[in-house]
Amino acid sequence: MSKPKETALDDLDFSDFVRAGDGVVWGQLSSEPIPLSQQLLSQRQSIGRFSVFLGATFSESANADYADVVNFRGIGGIGNNRKLERAGVLDIIPTQLSSIPIYFSGGQIRSDVALVQMTEEDDGGYGFAVGSDYIVAAVQQARIVIGEVNAQAPRTFGPHRIPREKIACLVRTDRPVLSVAAAKVGPLEEKIARFASEYIPDGAVLQVGIGAVPEAIMAQLNDRRNLGVHSGMIGDSVADLVEAGVITNALKPFNQGLTVTGMLAGTERLYRFANRNPALTMRSLDCTHDAGLLASIPRLISINSAVEVDLTGQVNAEEVGGRHLGAVGGAVDYVRGAHRAPGGRSIIAMPSTAGEGKISRVVARLAGPVSTSRSDVDLIVTEYGAADLRGRSLAQRAQAMIAIAHPDHQEALSRAVHEQFKGGQEIYGCN
Repeated sequence: MSKPKETALDDLDFSDFVRAGDGVVWGQLSSEPIPLSQQLLSQRQSIGRFSVFLGATFSESANADYADVVNFRGIGGIGNNRKLERAGVLDIIPTQLSSIPIYFSGGQIRSDVALVQMTEEDDGGYGFAVGSDYIVAAVQQARIVIGEVNAQAPRTFGPHRIPREKIACLVRTDRPVLSVAAAKVGPLEEKIARFASEYIPDGAVLQVGIGAVPEAIMAQLNDRRNLGVHSGMIGDSVADLVEAGVITNALKPFNQGLTVTGMLAGTERLYRFANRNPALTMRSLDCTHDAGLLASIPRLISINSAVEVDLTGQVNAEEVGGRHLGAVGGAVDYVRGAHRAPGGRSIIAMPSTAGEGKISRVVARLAGPVSTSRSDVDLIVTEYGAADLRGRSLAQRAQAMIAIAHPDHQEALSRAVHEQFKGGQEIYGCN
């Protein structure tokens, strides 16, 4: 089969490939093909109105001014998506990640054109480099693919390849992969991490979300043995623990010896670690977030954070006061998977307050939507301890949640309990 057509970036005319009304999808975080997304958006006027689907965005490609022609749709206010949301030009789709391939195939999210950062493999094929999560499904659904072959992207192993027959055009670049630096960890995060890490045994299989608290928890695990990883994304801390001999993936029931992920979200240190590493496999959402598969992983431990949690255990990971700060993301998939897994636990870890201590993140009523239901939650952890909510009544949950709230807010929360509960029965209508 002949090689796909190649062109210089400056000569790439997107009006030859993208039609008015099309839906365009590109990878999130470090997998975004930034030269392509920037070129497309700069040429938007020559195409006519089209839509762009955004995952978590850490580049500066998308700008609110581009909404004159582009309909931006996305999973939430993560990273620079927040700027679009605050400008009122981001149409947010509240969904767990596992549903996105279903929406591509069903047409609820259009994927007519997929822009992909890729690597050219030794066998002449094209791989997904640093990210395969939802972009694999986007490519499967797309009419055409336009690729950025980045000479500096790591060559990673996994079952997915971009079909040559779908590649309409390739552009070759030689640029650093976008760095997604770990959030800064301070004494507060370390205190939370010490409580959370008590629930992570030897042989656990980890899913780790993004943020300072999950990063701090990973730093507490240097004395563990034979940990595994099956996670939607990984950062530099996974590379550190693999090289320290802590993560071996030796006890996993399948994919033994392999770190399984769908996204490399780190720095050059992680990308060097991943390059041609046979012990790392990149998988799509159908593997990383599949409910049945997750439930079959013994000792699966999911580690995520939240904006706030109410006294019954409902988790808001999306917004406060109408401002989108996060997304449902993959947390719900992993919370439910860990809930069903033999010996599994799900950890929602967060500081007890925001706003320099003035705002409690343990609340009587959520200020935003329910991202994770109270029937799915397990452990809620703050710097004041852990609340184990499994099998607990509403009254017991309220008591446990107040115990891990900041002392300055415990009295107000206790008063709220008397207003919201009567004789141990809930009298307000949230689920």
